[in-house]
Amino acid sequence: MHKLRGHGPLLQRQHGFGLVAAMFLIIVIAGVIAAMWRMSATQTATNNLTLQQTRAYQAARAGLEWGISRFLNDETCTEPPFSVPGLDGFVVTVECPVGERVERNDLHEEDLQGIVIQRIVATAEYSSVGSPDYAYRKLSTVVELGREIP
Repeated sequence: MHKLRGHGPLLQRQHGFGLVAAMFLIIVIAGVIAAMWRMSATQTATNNLTLQQTRAYQAARAGLEWGISRFLNDETCTEPPFSVPGLDGFVVTVECPVGERVERNDLHEEDLQGIVIQRIVATAEYSSVGSPDYAYRKLSTVVELGREIP
């Protein structure tokens, strides 16, 4: 048998290179997979929080509409916190801040005795502060109610 002279150490060094390259590729691919998994988990959490914030907005809006209806019917709207049907887990609070009520009785309109201007605030809250699924929305509006002359 014929031996190649001068090529022995070179051939031996080339034998281990394939293993190093394969290990490098496995590590890089595993890192890419881990990064993609992490981004997917973050994206899912972000989507869930966005959905909860949208539901909180709808719950606060429902509370605001309820408060407007109560104010227009009997000029009160402060009630203990309540739950909105269909939005389980949300606590809605509606209030009419006393310091933000303006009554005017010196109008010169023929049909009106006076007006009442009231700010109404509705707050919707899900879970507790610091929780990963915590959602909070606060909406307010101003309602003007004209009183007719009896």
